[in-house]
Amino acid sequence: MATKKMTKKEMFMAIRDAIVSDAFANDTVTNKDEMIDFINREIKLLERKSGGTRKPTATQIENEKLKAEIMAYLTEVDTMKCIKELEQEIPSLTGRSNQKISRLLKALVDTGKLDRETVKKTPYFFIKR
Repeated sequence: MATKKMTKKEMFMAIRDAIVSDAFANDTVTNKDEMIDFINREIKLLERKSGGTRKPTATQIENEKLKAEIMAYLTEVDTMKCIKELEQEIPSLTGRSNQKISRLLKALVDTGKLDRETVKKTPYFFIKR
């Protein structure tokens, strides 16, 4: 089993913790405070770079609206539907590729909101009960 490689942020945090916990007890490192400040600054830069709080793109916003429409429709009809049926019966999906619709449905299945059943090699989607 392969071990997970440490990220740059995790590495800096481990180094900082080692310095703080006096792992360098022999005092060969004379500027611990300066090193800790440097590491803290680098960690903040890495956190900002990772951008966990970025706003969603226009495509992501549109996809969320489409997913909500799919969920509302499937809740209303309460039957299994294939991709072609969804494309024909939901106006906002008309003209979209089957791959795009399939990707949206797969995302809903992955989050546990929808269930998928295959009948004669055709996937059907329905509300998870």
